[in-house]
Amino acid sequence: MRSQWMQGQVVLVSGGTQGVGAAIARRAAQEGADAVVVTGRNVEAGNGVLEILRRSGAQAEFLPTDVSDVQQARGSVARTIERFGRLDRVVNAAGLTSRGSMLDTTPELFDQHIAVNLKAPFFIMADTIRHLRERSAPGSIVNIISIAERGGQPFLAPYVAAKSGLAGATRNAAHAHRWDKIRVNGVNIGWTATEAEGVIQRTTHGAGDDWLDEADASVPMGKIGRPDEIAEFVVFLASDSSGVVTGSIIDWDQQVIGGQD
Repeated sequence: MRSQWMQGQVVLVSGGTQGVGAAIARRAAQEGADAVVVTGRNVEAGNGVLEILRRSGAQAEFLPTDVSDVQQARGSVARTIERFGRLDRVVNAAGLTSRGSMLDTTPELFDQHIAVNLKAPFFIMADTIRHLRERSAPGSIVNIISIAERGGQPFLAPYVAAKSGLAGATRNAAHAHRWDKIRVNGVNIGWTATEAEGVIQRTTHGAGDDWLDEADASVPMGKIGRPDEIAEFVVFLASDSSGVVTGSIIDWDQQVIGGQD
């Protein structure tokens, strides 16, 4: 039996065709959402997620979207509203994790990270908030950020710059629109076992096919993050069950920032 966390809600998940985003979309449907809209570039993956969502009983829509194009990113909000008449909850889960250090990052790579990891969620937030204000309706936005926004590894320089900006934008939006009863929060996820992470580990860091076993063995809890676990937390945070919480950037990781051995 489905619970009530998302009962009656129309939910948009950017980057909802794979990894953490797909897990969040599935969880929103399981938690009783009326409709779940997912965006992404991979049509085959998008259609696969749609089938799962509809089996959960939710209406579902896949919008082919490249969020590096801000007009396409903003269009996902407009098309969701056009299709379902309203939008209540948004999770910005689309992300770019390609590597670059302070010394080898090109302006082109930097711009790509800003476009996907900051500009797209910024304007998706803005258009969602505008819509909610026009309806005089409460709502909730959750931004998937990264524990790396606190500093990160040397090979994540443009990623860290963009995600740090998103953390600041999250707090700013939360403060600006708290009297509109629109809650905006972020989750700093840590190292997570996704398909995309596996590709990066093998192609960029020279890891073997057993990379996940080695990763799990290297961390205190005996496993790195799993998308379904993150999804449960994110959907709770997006729902009314998380109460009045707004402007929070929550570390979802087993690192303790500032802790030293």
